[in-house]
Amino acid sequence: METIIASMTVSVTELKRNFAGILKQAEDCPVAVLNHNRPEAYLLSAAHYERLMAHLEDLEDARLVRERADGPFVEIRLDDL
Repeated sequence: METIIASMTVSVTELKRNFAGILKQAEDCPVAVLNHNRPEAYLLSAAHYERLMAHLEDLEDARLVRERADGPFVEIRLDDL
């Protein structure tokens, strides 16, 4: 059985019939959309998606900082900028 990473689940049919109601009920939490009782997709609010993307960008920035921490470094003068 597949792991469902959401506290709320709906069927594709239920989502088609009551999209606005499901969004309201979910508030800002992800919703697993099931097709034949298997997770087919996840529905996220715009705010949740934007926070998720910002978090991923932060993780990528942190990875780049760690990767570049030992150099090589280029010496420049402010006047050269």
